[in-house]
Amino acid sequence: MMRLVGRRILITGAASGLGAAIATRFAGEGAHLALLDRDEKGAAAKAEELAAFAVGADVADLGATENAAQRAAQAMGGIDGIVNAAGILYYRAFEMTEISHWQQTIATNLTGPWNVCWAALPYLRKNFGATIINIASGLGLRPAPHYAAYAASKGGLIALTKALAVELAPAIRVNALCPGAVETPMTAPLLGDPALRAQAAANYPLARLGEPDEIADAALFLTGPDSTFITGIAMPVDGGRALH
Repeated sequence: MMRLVGRRILITGAASGLGAAIATRFAGEGAHLALLDRDEKGAAAKAEELAAFAVGADVADLGATENAAQRAAQAMGGIDGIVNAAGILYYRAFEMTEISHWQQTIATNLTGPWNVCWAALPYLRKNFGATIINIASGLGLRPAPHYAAYAASKGGLIALTKALAVELAPAIRVNALCPGAVETPMTAPLLGDPALRAQAAANYPLARLGEPDEIADAALFLTGPDSTFITGIAMPVDGGRALH
């Protein structure tokens, strides 16, 4: 099935990890894509692979994000979908977390999606049935030690998702995905440690870590025609960790 034919979707953090996996899945479903990443070369390489449009920008910078949204809309002829997948992660005990770590985490993981939604909203409003997907985290639902800044940023993103779902309805649906531990370049420094990897897997009833393609499938569901009566949810895609 080609479930996204004609859809014009802006994906942030698209050079690698979950953003890249989602871009690949959406391209296979017929979407027109604009791939945004502060790694401009990485975004360009992924865009060439998928015949998409690439734009370099740091989502924490509102001016750069506004320019990127404008360029994406011009390239695609509009925007009727967003996936906010850009993110950063610091794994540190609270007392070892510096104020700069907190500020960078909030700027990228919470202010960043705010900036992208704000910049793209004029284009989204032109298309009834537009969608926004925010990639939050299972740690925003159920925090764990050493993730204070990350969990706070993702918990805030879940709240922002619900607030926008109420405010932008019925024209725009807004949902969040809350992945568990997934093997990506962002998590590689942690999951590359055998002890931390085993500890993470032990927290999941399915007894394994997630794969980027599994998150991409969930993003497709919330963006595509099979979820048209769903808005304002924070969907765990976490192997059951939220229940365990």
